[in-house]
Amino acid sequence: MTDPSTNGGFAVVEMFTSQGCSSCPPAEELLTEIESDARTRGQPVFALGFHVDYWDDLGWPDPFADAAYTARQEAYARAFGSGRLYTPQMIVNGTAEFVGSDRRRAADAIASALTATAATPLGLSVRDFDGERRVVVDVRAERTPQRAVVNVAVVERGLRSEVARGENAGRTLRQDNVVRAFTSVALDTGQGRVEVQAPRTMDPQRATVVGYVQQDGNRAVVGATAVDLSAAPR
Repeated sequence: MTDPSTNGGFAVVEMFTSQGCSSCPPAEELLTEIESDARTRGQPVFALGFHVDYWDDLGWPDPFADAAYTARQEAYARAFGSGRLYTPQMIVNGTAEFVGSDRRRAADAIASALTATAATPLGLSVRDFDGERRVVVDVRAERTPQRAVVNVAVVERGLRSEVARGENAGRTLRQDNVVRAFTSVALDTGQGRVEVQAPRTMDPQRATVVGYVQQDGNRAVVGATAVDLSAAPR
């Protein structure tokens, strides 16, 4: 298991996006830069691209879209009191939201998150990973808040799509940190085991498992960590 994250800050950067949205590619490029820069610097910044499905009827069905990701964005809209869905939307640690291509807002939100104190240090390990792309994860959290959940996402980098229709027709989109599998489970005891099923087309050499603890009420993310799937036992 990875060592529990320290009491230092971290940033979980969630992007709600779609291949059918012409405003999204610049935001996804920014998300790639954020993740790449964090890896270079060794910073605990975790990037996740959630592809929503409400663009799919407008000419191009996004191959990575999932109604569950749209539902996740809707839950955030209710928590923020806006009730508004839009792409690209970036959310940092569950509480700061803004247009996903806004570099200044992103830099400020991430910098602020990194200087905060993690309330719930989190440890994560991949217990099992098989040829069917079944990923079993053990998690251990310290100082778990009441009514918290642990989110486990499998994200993949280096994906390319030829878009034939819709607002991005004729473009080749390169996308990183695409969420290929995701689940949330209650974290009542501070530890548990979580299983997710990733698609068989996923390349484990380019995939990372991200775990983060989130409060149920205000949606604040209070602990996070990640491990590359290439290091997982098989």
